[in-house]
Amino acid sequence: MSEYRRAKKQIDVTPGESVRILRELQGMSQNDLSSESGIPQSTISAIERSRINLGVERAKQLARVLKCHPAVLVFPGWDIKYESVA
Repeated sequence: MSEYRRAKKQIDVTPGESVRILRELQGMSQNDLSSESGIPQSTISAIERSRINLGVERAKQLARVLKCHPAVLVFPGWDIKYESVA
């Protein structure tokens, strides 16, 4: 089996796409997320379409509602196993 390379799936996900994915996985509409987070629906829509930056404070608000760590939203493509500590 040493002649085979390990399969590697790689996908680029923006912070806005990570918000949309987590929201949809939890069966929430943008209006639901807006009501629970206090962030206007129009802002959530703009975040999901990458028209405005998510930002740390909004990430914290959304992460509480989406039940995830804010870093999951801010750094969706970061993979700790490929990082080294100096």
